[in-house]
Amino acid sequence: MSSGRPRSSSRSALSEAACELFLERGFDATSIGDIAARAGVSRSSFFNYFDSKDAILWSALDDRIAELPAAMAARGTAAALRGLGTGFRPDSLALALMHADAMGLRADLERAAAWRQARIARAVADALIAAGSGAVAAAVAGGAHAAAVLTSIERWALAGPGRTPLSDELETALTIASVTLP
Repeated sequence: MSSGRPRSSSRSALSEAACELFLERGFDATSIGDIAARAGVSRSSFFNYFDSKDAILWSALDDRIAELPAAMAARGTAAALRGLGTGFRPDSLALALMHADAMGLRADLERAAAWRQARIARAVADALIAAGSGAVAAAVAGGAHAAAVLTSIERWALAGPGRTPLSDELETALTIASVTLP
């Protein structure tokens, strides 16, 4: 039998504590030790759940991105991309996007979003190449679809996450990304 908090409640407590501190002090002025203390866990326990402060904000999306290649192989590229938005709930990322300036992390979010966008683009391009697309067409389509995903998440968060499902915003953006320009 394990002791301490269940994994999901500790992860949740750390995320909540981090967001509170980011709003109070700013991202850069908040240490991992501060977050752990606010959440009531040890600093070393923090690393059982996250590898950085940045990871707190992106963990839900990162989990989905990690599953994307297998999802594309199983369900197809379009369905897997749509699946990224299914059941996505307001979380620390949505809060950070809404309050980026107050938390002092606009530049960090932009950098981190670009890295995730590149990961999605590469996964889509790889799937398209495996399906017979040329490398240039696959790279361009991957980039467009990855931009659609990240743009959807940002627009959803800024509109007030939870007001509408992310999947609605994502569907619109993916449709636009799939349109052939005249």
